[in-house]
Parts: sequence; structure tokens; C-alpha cells
Amino acid sequence: AKRHTRTPDIAAITKVEMIRKSPKGKSEIQPSTSFEYGSHDELENDELNTTQEVIEMESLLARPPADAIDASAATEESFITKMIKQNPEFYQQGLKLAFCFCGLQTSYLTWGIMQELIMTTHFEPTEGAPDGRFPSPAFCVFSNRFLAVIVAIIAVRIKHGAVLANNTAPLHSFTPAAISNTISSWSNYAALRYVSFPVQTIFKSSKIIAVMMMGKFLKGTTYPYTQYVEAFLITCGVALFSLAMKSPKEETETQLTGLIFLLLYISFDSFTSQWQDKVYTQYGRANVDPYQMMLGINSSAIVFTTAGLIFSGDFPLVWEFLLVNPVVLKYNIITAITSASGQLCIFYTIREFGPVIFTLIMIIRQMLSICISAVYFHHDITIKAFFGMTMVFGVLFYQARRKYYAKLNRQVQPRN
Repeated sequence: AKRHTRTPDIAAITKVEMIRKSPKGKSEIQPSTSFEYGSHDELENDELNTTQEVIEMESLLARPPADAIDASAATEESFITKMIKQNPEFYQQGLKLAFCFCGLQTSYLTWGIMQELIMTTHFEPTEGAPDGRFPSPAFCVFSNRFLAVIVAIIAVRIKHGAVLANNTAPLHSFTPAAISNTISSWSNYAALRYVSFPVQTIFKSSKIIAVMMMGKFLKGTTYPYTQYVEAFLITCGVALFSLAMKSPKEETETQLTGLIFLLLYISFDSFTSQWQDKVYTQYGRANVDPYQMMLGINSSAIVFTTAGLIFSGDFPLVWEFLLVNPVVLKYNIITAITSASGQLCIFYTIREFGPVIFTLIMIIRQMLSICISAVYFHHDITIKAFFGMTMVFGVLFYQARRKYYAKLNRQVQPRN
């Protein structure tokens, strides 16, 4: 750094030296009136003022110049800038990971709260919904798919320059996944009428069992015994949590209905993921990107949800309910926005950091969503329920760790 100097203040230095050389630290030019007619206190005050003046002068001379302070700050700033320049990739990846984490947490935590608000709140009753609860889970699915199609069209258009011209996989190849995705989403919303959100979230963790069964059925995939042990432990944790969270006031029939909807959800959702993998394998991952997959599935799904709303007669019920309770429309819009933004964050996170990091982020999201739901909606989590939840998330973290080290071993083997 450039060395900074300052021209000394000659007048100030001369004055300080004169004060120091004078008797008892006083100025040589004595104020005659003070000595001849002044009192003892006045003399002491004069000496005190003179001494204070010396201190102020010395502090002024000892103070570093302003340009030297600026140089020091510049030096510190240049050090930080230098560190970033030395490791640009590290800081870029850190910012990307922070963006993915915040994007996924914000999207899906908000999405979960809106879900529970829509399906569990007792709003103003209407003729079609005398109990005041939102009458149509299918409309929630419809609003999510409607916005997802728009987002997917924009994303595909930006990336490929056309919406359908560059699609290697025809739209009908996504139809089975669209049907299963529609049923699983509808079951997900409907289940909240009968079970609490924490029970639903924990139950979703047992999806690994359905995924393994669908993989075996659709593609003949074989799994090591460790995965069967993990699936068994997760099942035990889910069962313990669900039983411990059951309220004495709740009827067994109500719990059974909710369990059926949850089973439908994990079964069809597992089929969706396996069919997506089948499309990637059949047409090549280089020819079908996540945005085209998002467009293909949601385009077909919007057709099925619209038809379902028309034939079930839900449209008039929903219209009547939204006129009386306009806040529900706001909740549905927020749910649709966060669902679409969550899907985009999923694609980006997996592309940049892989499925293991994505899994860890989503496990954290599940834990946070349970805590937020318990506080906001006043769900009591007992010690047994907490133990069951700990068992489930412990196995999930172990799975993520196992997959991470398996990936490292695959990367090291070719080098050896």
C-alpha cells in the first residue's frame, strides 16, 4: 500500500513545547490579572485549562491522518477481494447451494402451510359446503397444474427455441405418469381431511417401499438386503409416529380413510417416478430434459383434472365457495406459485449438486415442516411420536450418507 505522510502542524508543536518548558506547565506569557487579583480557585482553573489544552494538542498530533485510515480499510477490502479471487469456484458453488436450499425451503414450507390451511380450516359455510371446509381437492390439483404448464412452456421455449418441435418423446408417452401424478396429488390433498399434516409428512417417508415394489414390477430392479432393512425401520417409525399422534377423539374409521388416501398417494407417486425414469431410458436423457418432462406430464394432467372437475360437478361448488371465501383463492394461487417454483428448484438442485444433496435438503424440509405445522396448527407431538420421527429421519440421513459414499467409490474405481 502507498505510504501516507502528513506535514506536521508547526504552530501546534511550537505551542505544546512552550507550555511544556514553562514553569509548572503554564504558559510563559502569564495573564497578570489572574495572578494579581484572581482567587486561588481561579488560578487552579487556569492551570487545569492549560493542562487540558496540552492533552488535546498531543492527541491531535498523535491521531493518524484520515487518508491513512482510508488506506487501512482499503487494505482489508482488498484482502477479502483477494480471497474471493483465489477461490472463485468455491464461493460460486456456495452461493448456488445457498440459493437452492433457500429456494426449496421457501417454496415447499409455504406450500405445506397453504395445503393445510385450505384443507383443514373451517371457512364461511355455503350451500354446497355446509361444514365450511373447501369442497374440492381436485381444484387444488387443477390450479397447481395450470400454472405448472405455463411455467414449463416458458422454460422449454427459452431453452429450446420451440415448445414441441424439439421433443423426441411424444406427448402420449407421458400420459401414464400424468394419470398417476394426478391421482397421487388428489390423494395428498384429500388425506388432510382425515389425518394431520405431520402424520402425512412422516407417512410419505415410507414411499421407499412402494418405490422398490414398482421398480421390481416395472423394470425388474433388484435391491440389496440393506435397503429392505431400511424400509422395514422406516415402516416401524411411521407406524409408531402415526399411532402416537392419534387423538382419542378421532374415530378409527376416519383414521382408516386417511390411511387409504396416503397409501394411494405413495403408490401412484412411486409409479410416477418409475415411469419418468422409464421415459428417460427409452428416449435418452440427452433428448428429454426435466423441463420437457414437466411440460409433458402437466399438459396431460391438466386435461384429466379439468375433466374430473366437470364430470364430478365440483366447478359450481368451488365457484360458490370462492365467492363467499375469496381468501381461499389467494391460498390456491400461493400454492400454485410455490409448487411451480419448487419444481424448478428441484431440477436446478439435482443438476448442480446431484440427488444426494437434494435428498438431504428435502429431509431438512420435512423436519422443518413438521415443526412449523405443530406450532402453527397446534399439533401435540408426544415422546413416542418424537421417537418414531427420529427413527424415520435417522434412517433417511443414513441412506443419504450411504449413497454419497457409493457415489465416491464409483468415481474412484475408474482411476484405479
